[in-house]
Amino acid sequence: MIKTESHTAPKDFISYLMTNGGLPKSEAEELSFPLKRMHYKKGSILLKRGDVCKHSFFVEKGLLRSYMLDEEGKEHVIQFAPENWFIVDRSSVYFNDPSESYIEAIEDTEVVFIGEDFMCHAATVSSIFGRYNDKLLHNHIRQMQKRINLLLGATAEKRYLSFIEMYPDLLLRVPQWMIASYLGITPESLSRVRKELAHKNFKPS
Repeated sequence: MIKTESHTAPKDFISYLMTNGGLPKSEAEELSFPLKRMHYKKGSILLKRGDVCKHSFFVEKGLLRSYMLDEEGKEHVIQFAPENWFIVDRSSVYFNDPSESYIEAIEDTEVVFIGEDFMCHAATVSSIFGRYNDKLLHNHIRQMQKRINLLLGATAEKRYLSFIEMYPDLLLRVPQWMIASYLGITPESLSRVRKELAHKNFKPS
């Protein structure tokens, strides 16, 4: 793992707290001051299977992904996290269980480490942030349920269109085989879907 620690203020996370959490700049800066900020080179592993996840990771710059390995060693992508997204193994961080997944940097990435104590404290400082954080959690659950439903019953085309809706800016940043893994299809099937949509004059935004 190649990583370096940054001692500069997490400006993007401060802006995130102000915009989404309703915190005044002074409070957002005070809350964020003690947070650790790290720079990871492309290919670095932030979390590996068997470790206990201690933090949520907020992406200030770059791109992360989480994935699992099946019994045959095949990767299955769970989530992508571009700028201003959180990524975490929730069962590990909340229940102190060994992680069953990995978190990897797809690009050189700057990450802010967010502990559960930070979220609780921020919620006491700002009731607006508390409500937003609660909504964020429920939205994550909703999106995971939607993804399960897609994997169980949707066509490859519908899964791909849902991916574009979820991650509109990642088509040129993520290797096609990772997108196929996220969709639960083969790279060949993904190529076929893209060609069929091209024939329909589909242009992703």
